[in-house]
Amino acid sequence: MTYRHPLAVAPMMDWTDRHCRFLHRQLTRRALLYTEMVVAEAAIHGARERLLGFDRTEHPVALQLGGSDPQKLAEAARIGEGFGYDEINLNVGCPSDRVQSGTFGACLMKTPELVAQFVTAMKSAVAIPVTVKCRIGVDDQDTEVALDSLADMVHAAGADALWVHARKAWLEGLSPKENREIPPLDYERVYRLKGRNENRFIGINGGIQTLQDASAHLDHVDGAMLGRAAYHTPGILAGVDSAFYGAPARDFDFAALIDAMAAYAARHIANGGRLGHVTRHMVGLFHGLPGARRWRQILSTDATRPGAGPDVLHAAFAAVDLTGGEEAA
Repeated sequence: MTYRHPLAVAPMMDWTDRHCRFLHRQLTRRALLYTEMVVAEAAIHGARERLLGFDRTEHPVALQLGGSDPQKLAEAARIGEGFGYDEINLNVGCPSDRVQSGTFGACLMKTPELVAQFVTAMKSAVAIPVTVKCRIGVDDQDTEVALDSLADMVHAAGADALWVHARKAWLEGLSPKENREIPPLDYERVYRLKGRNENRFIGINGGIQTLQDASAHLDHVDGAMLGRAAYHTPGILAGVDSAFYGAPARDFDFAALIDAMAAYAARHIANGGRLGHVTRHMVGLFHGLPGARRWRQILSTDATRPGAGPDVLHAAFAAVDLTGGEEAA
């Protein structure tokens, strides 16, 4: 088992765009970052630079694809490899209506043989790792049977890793948001999967709130994937490199981070973008610190105004007290 990523930030629709990933990469140099899901058809025929472009500092970064045609997935994977991605990941877990109408995402849990075909096609098209992200099952499936069947088939097809969101997905009756919260977490099911795949990489996702939680999972599986906790409170990522990759523990230089983000935002604005495209991902950065409320207010108002420049970031940062204390209500 050569694939090694003890900590990853999950692919999240509308959230983990290139600006979000650039922010996360300033906080952790080592964690594996994932794109939002890109539909294979869009990767082939759409505006590739807008959909697939990324900053070179984002490495290691994985492209997540969605689709239901092996040839198109293979071509999209080839395009992604050409853009320089370090990994191609197949989405077998998203329960949104748009995904269901295209018969991919979580729907594919019902047809593991198709997923295996997709993995085979993508593996034949690229030299970088091809991985799968799935649920433990969908609807009324027996999760013991469904997850083992999927894992066995994708491993036989050559998948380099399997990341498992430790909940079922309900394709009818629950919204995508509810599917992230209502189906109960079953970490033990993922642990059992790892128990029968000792030499395969099995990673876990779902409801992991802290780095301590993530570390505890590594007693049972090979990797832990943070989702909403990394997005809403990105500052927790500043501890990843020392906790999971052996980097020396140090006080994180948030002033340098703000300088880097301001310079990045200036480049984005010069290319026709808006400050808010970048700062919307930074609102929760100082959660719990004195001044965090004022930081949020400035980013939610001044940073979203037409013509706003990167100086807004420095003004907002000036309101934050990094020495600690209790955040006002």
